[in-house]
This record gives sequence, structure tokens and C-alpha cells, in this order.
Amino acid sequence: MVMSGKKVILGIIGTSLRVIVMAIIIIYVYRLSMTAYEFGFRVFAEPAVAHGEGRDVEVTVPMGKNTLEVGELLETKGLIKDARLFYVQEKLSAHQGKMKPGAYTLNTSMTAAEMIEVMAKDSEEESGSKEDEK
Repeated sequence: MVMSGKKVILGIIGTSLRVIVMAIIIIYVYRLSMTAYEFGFRVFAEPAVAHGEGRDVEVTVPMGKNTLEVGELLETKGLIKDARLFYVQEKLSAHQGKMKPGAYTLNTSMTAAEMIEVMAKDSEEESGSKEDEK
């Protein structure tokens, strides 16, 4: 009888540990899913940093900066909240790869998509005028 009591206790402990491990896995998967959903949602619906008029910020994008570095620059200037999110937004935009180095006046009331459009505008105008010349 003593042996069967030990088996029962070990069985209870084993089952308890399995339940705890499964609960931890479920919580981890849930949090990971929520984080992924929120990031994906923000890619398409990220609001501007400021509402209303906002404030103008002068930004100079040096030659050779990649999209993530531009995002980090905008994040340090307080124009966006997340450089990684900006990177994904640029990659999914109609202006992918069209941002140009230069000096820009951006506003905290602008969305990332609007900033990308401003920084790509000169590039698109040049390519448009080149196509018109053909």
C-alpha cells in the first residue's frame, strides 16, 4: 500500500507539471500572437505621433542611409514611435525604395505613410519627368 501511495503522489505531481507547462506554453503563444497582431495592425493603421497642428521638425537624410536608419533618425527626432514599424511600412508602400537623401520639413502630425510620400516625392517627380522626355 505504501508503494501505491507513492505512485499516486508521483502521478499527481507529474500531471500537475504537465498542466503548468501547457499553461505556460498557451500564455506564451497568446502573448506572441497579440504582439504580432498589434504590430501588423499598426503597419496599416499607425496614427501620427501628435494630433492637431503638431510641430515642424527639420530632418536631413544623409546619402547612403537605408530605410531602417532613416526610421531610427525619425524616431530620435520624435516623428515616429518605432523605426522597425517604419521599415515595414516603407517596404509595403507604393514608394518602396524611392526615398531620397536630402533636407525635409516633416511634422509630428504626419503619419509615417505621409512622411514616406514626402521623402519619395522628388524621386517620383524625376522619374516621371524622365518618362515624359522619352
